[in-house]
Amino acid sequence: MATNSTDKFFENPVIGHPAGLFVLFFTEMWERFSYYGMRALLVMFFTASIMDEGWGWPREHAFAIFGTYTSLVYLSTLLGGYFADKKIGYRWAVVVGALLMTLGHAAMALETPFFIYTGLTLLVFGSGFFKPNMTSIISEMYKHRPEKKDGAYTIFYMGVNAGAFLGILLCGYFGEQVGWRWGFGLAGIFMLFGLLQFWFAQDIFGNIGLKPAKKEEVVLEEGEDTQLNPFTKFELVLIAVASVIGLSWILNDPVSKISEGKYNLFDFELFGLSGANFMILFALVLFILLLVIRIPKYAKITRDRMLAVVFFAFVTIFFWAIFEQAPSSLTIFARDYTDRILEGSAGLTFKIVDALITIIPLVVITWVLIKLFSKTFKKYSLSNIILALSFVIIWALALYRLFDKFNQDIAEIDASWFGILNSLFIITLAPLFSKWWESKYNPNANMKYAIGMVLLGIGMACVAIGASDIPVGARTASVSMIWLVLVYLFHTMGELCISPVALSYVSKLVPGRMIAMMFGIWYLAVAIGMKLAGVFGEASESIAKTEGLSYFFWLLTAVAVGLGILSAILYPVIKKLMHGVK
Repeated sequence: MATNSTDKFFENPVIGHPAGLFVLFFTEMWERFSYYGMRALLVMFFTASIMDEGWGWPREHAFAIFGTYTSLVYLSTLLGGYFADKKIGYRWAVVVGALLMTLGHAAMALETPFFIYTGLTLLVFGSGFFKPNMTSIISEMYKHRPEKKDGAYTIFYMGVNAGAFLGILLCGYFGEQVGWRWGFGLAGIFMLFGLLQFWFAQDIFGNIGLKPAKKEEVVLEEGEDTQLNPFTKFELVLIAVASVIGLSWILNDPVSKISEGKYNLFDFELFGLSGANFMILFALVLFILLLVIRIPKYAKITRDRMLAVVFFAFVTIFFWAIFEQAPSSLTIFARDYTDRILEGSAGLTFKIVDALITIIPLVVITWVLIKLFSKTFKKYSLSNIILALSFVIIWALALYRLFDKFNQDIAEIDASWFGILNSLFIITLAPLFSKWWESKYNPNANMKYAIGMVLLGIGMACVAIGASDIPVGARTASVSMIWLVLVYLFHTMGELCISPVALSYVSKLVPGRMIAMMFGIWYLAVAIGMKLAGVFGEASESIAKTEGLSYFFWLLTAVAVGLGILSAILYPVIKKLMHGVK
């Protein structure tokens, strides 16, 4: 009886899945630990006073560099994906990415300007090589077991959230309470653990990801395009010019602000606009012109579906621009405007809850770890030993943190702690949303976007209500923390409506030969959203000085709810453009 080449991965499974999936699970977990752990500290480090060992930057400068950093992380995936597909393969791309990120975190732990900027640069390129290729390995591993793929991605997604949870919890605590370099350093140490355990267990993947696959013959789908539409020289020039302008603007934005205009590529005015605003609008016009020229060249079905993708990408930009206030303006809100002190029975209750949500996930992950060891220790002992050592250290750090918290007379909640709520709510609510999507009440794509954006808006409305009593121009306040808890609850529900289904719809709506290009456009949309998140954060400072912080959050509420309503209204139009894709 013939067997498929991927059947060998399922011969000795762990909890019903290949052991290789759990090698990827822990590699991704440590990468997310390092990424979210560092990110939780970045804005606070830049804006902390010199007395608190920070850089004492204005918040606007910190938001600008944060937006540029997160935007470049997504743009770099285009470069990393290209090298993985064409040059070095998925496996080497993961190794190169993990190594660059390890060096990046190590550089940031030194805290000098040169090493902070060098570290951020290494992290950008490292993420670009790492981020797109982990899921590619999973896809290849489950190539002939499609019925198991949903379960595999669910397990992998749990690794993502477990890493984010632990990273924010521990890097946040040690960064805020012990010293910034301790938080940055921890991120680097566990990225190194992830790299080593992946490296010494990589034979578990067989031939997957060793080298780029040969270029497959293009297959045109029946009923769609009857001929290829290569980019013309003029279209390539439009792409090049818009890309150079956009990238220059992203890099120039924080540089010009931090240097107070000394290093500004766009130090001019045209048509009453500043040079930076004029150039970014010019780049946007060029991109729209490209779409106007390009899309009509395709057959009707493909053209219509591409228009649907463009609409979803447009909404996605604003979803991430608002959602990513979490590590920027919402973190500042938690630090400077939220009452984070609990006393008496309230303080004791929080300490107990905090201990439970710390220990229970660690127990579950340790159980998975033991299951993996039982299947792989003989063959991949060094990888297993490294992984075991990393968890011994994690347990020690987590217990040290809890011991320190319980020894305090009051419960003082770290500003970064609120960031763990997103991962906690995802792990809790994801099964419920999954059941919803599988039921007869499963909403269509438009309604998922509509519901997601409205939930995002409700979250912002919560913090807007909470901030309503903060005086205009105030730099500190003592707002109840319940408003931040509600923000993360509603934002997580919005994320579950939009984020997991977004790339799925892209893959369904365009022909296979165009997926790489459309994924590129999608990641571009996410990158724009990330940079826009920084721009919104900067705007929060000027708006807070003139209208009040609550007004800023109400503006974001209006944008989110407005786009949600627009998505619902356009349902008949988008449904028609999708031509039967559900």
